Amino acid sequence: MADWNGSTALVVVDVQRGMENEQHFGKRNNPGCEMHIGMLLDAWRAQGWPIVFVQHDSTEPDSPLEPGTWGHHLKPVAGGACDLLVNKSVHSAFYGKPDLHDWLQSHGIAGVAICGIQTNVCCETTARMASDLGYDTLFVIDAMHTFDLRVADGSVISADELTRTTAAVLQDEFAQVVYTKDLVG
Repeated sequence: MADWNGSTALVVVDVQRGMENEQHFGKRNNPGCEMHIGMLLDAWRAQGWPIVFVQHDSTEPDSPLEPGTWGHHLKPVAGGACDLLVNKSVHSAFYGKPDLHDWLQSHGIAGVAICGIQTNVCCETTARMASDLGYDTLFVIDAMHTFDLRVADGSVISADELTRTTAAVLQDEFAQVVYTKDLVG
C-alpha cells in the first residue's frame, strides 16, 4: 500500500448498472475498470479508510439511471459498506445530498481519490471541484471508464482518446493522475 492515509477518501462515482446500457451510452473503454475499483475498495477497507459512493439520480426521461429502476442500482463491485452515500442529479458529486464537502470537512479529510464512471464527465467534474475546494486530488485513471462520443460534425471521438485528453488536462492543474498500482501496489 502506498503512503496514503485515512485523510484521503475514496470517492466511487456513478458505478451503476445502467451504465452498461450500450444502446444509450455507446461503446465503452477500459474493461479492467471494475477490477481496479474492486482493488481500491479492498485496499481502503483493509486500512479502515473513508469510502464514499456517489449515485446518479437521473432526471432525464427514459434514462437507464432513473431512480427506482434496475439501472439505478450500484454494480456489485460497488456493493458493501461505505461511509457516505451521495445522491446527485448533476455532474459533480459536490452538488449531491448529503453535502460531500461538508462531510469531508467534518471528518478532517484533506484528499480524495476519484474513480468510477464517466472519466470525462462526472469523474472529471468532481475532480475539478475537489481541486477548487482545496482537496489533494488523485484521479485513478485505470479505475474509470467512459464512452465514445459523437460530436456536432458527426465524427466520433473514441473513449480511449477522451480518457487520454482528460488525463492530460487534469494532470498537475487539477489532480495527480495515478494508476491503481500507485495506490495499492
